[in-house]
Amino acid sequence: QVQLVESGGGLVQAGDSLRLSCAVSGRTSSTDVVAWFRQAPGKEREFVAAISRSGRTTYYADSVKGRFTISRDNAETTTYLQMNIVKPEDTAVYYCATSWGTLSRPTVRMSYNFWGQGTQVTVSS
Repeated sequence: QVQLVESGGGLVQAGDSLRLSCAVSGRTSSTDVVAWFRQAPGKEREFVAAISRSGRTTYYADSVKGRFTISRDNAETTTYLQMNIVKPEDTAVYYCATSWGTLSRPTVRMSYNFWGQGTQVTVSS
């Protein structure tokens, strides 16, 4: 199994920055991509960003491209989501996710088997 624990959420104002962390443990040698998703009240969980194991390949949702940056520190098995110029519409519970094996569709929710419990991000206007 693989365990993921998110941290770093909180209440910020529009235009501020925030960094989320996702600590991954367990049988991580078989994992590849780590992704961030988010879910706002009354909405479907949506893809935010993903990064390959090597860190050389990244994926972003159009809504966060240019504002958010995903990175990972393999030595600490931690993945980060740097959120800059946050907007009220970024308010959501943010989840990190991973799966064993190589993913052919890293932006699709159903590609992931392991999920964290989520961390709340609230952006006030």
